[in-house]
Amino acid sequence: MYKFFFLINPISGGAQGKVIYQFLPEIMASLNYSEEQWRAEFTRKDGQEDQIREALSHTETLIAVGGDGTVSAVLSQLIGTEYAKTVKIGLIPLGTGNDLARVLNLYKPYVDKGLLFLVRRLLLAEARPFDIWKVNGHIAFANYFSGGIDARIAHDFNNARASGKFKSSSVVVNKAQYVKSFFADRSYKLKPSKMSFESRHGDTRHYDISGYRTVIVGNIPSFASGTNPFYKSDMADGLLELVCVRNLAQFLLAFALGNVPALGTLVKRFCLRTHKVRSLHFEFSDGEFLQLDGEDLSGKAGNHIDIDYACRVQILALGE
Repeated sequence: MYKFFFLINPISGGAQGKVIYQFLPEIMASLNYSEEQWRAEFTRKDGQEDQIREALSHTETLIAVGGDGTVSAVLSQLIGTEYAKTVKIGLIPLGTGNDLARVLNLYKPYVDKGLLFLVRRLLLAEARPFDIWKVNGHIAFANYFSGGIDARIAHDFNNARASGKFKSSSVVVNKAQYVKSFFADRSYKLKPSKMSFESRHGDTRHYDISGYRTVIVGNIPSFASGTNPFYKSDMADGLLELVCVRNLAQFLLAFALGNVPALGTLVKRFCLRTHKVRSLHFEFSDGEFLQLDGEDLSGKAGNHIDIDYACRVQILALGE
């Protein structure tokens, strides 16, 4: 049984995962961990689910090194297993958005002092409870889900990157591409869509969200690279935050002012109503743009989306 098992995405962050892999022996030795106490592997394209399950069965702490998609792949394998209670989860952020890393206070040390500093801090970090949700019964949902203009922007970004229209090794270049996609997609609205949810009080509510700019469901107080449109978010209360954005002005307010002290709170309380919900059901039109934890979900989950509570895990986080 290993104390730590590192699963490293070798292409995230401009191949910075390979740098971490190279320096891990030195880092672990400096913290007095012997070679028998830890293991590191690059994630595999084929057989990744089996690889993650194998790692979970042989470690006390599994650390995902990569973007939000990498940690989501790990969390998906925890749903319905005993490992959700027995294995701690860690994250070393190498992606573009890194929303989960931001709320776990991992992103700032990474930006300010570098990845190798963060690795050393993370190995000594305390674990905190963290809710995991499931989409359509099996897809892990850790950060946020959305449908509408922001999902359309993410879809176009991913297509542009996959087709080679820009190189994604730079976070600055990636964000510039997101801005470009926003101006191209700024007129987008939800196609005919319906939504129902169970509120925190147990009653069921129904809404027609056709023509809205977006609907955003959050498990963490960070969305799309650090904005926060949610009012009073908690990551371990068995509730999700739901924000329905009717127009472009609300959408821009959420991004521009969500993190501004006092003013952001007023905007979120009176201009962007947050519903606290226990579960949700969406009925989207064919071809609607969807995203989950920063990854394009369009055309991959069908028109009917059910979001329900899955389990609670222990995830490594640094103090404020």
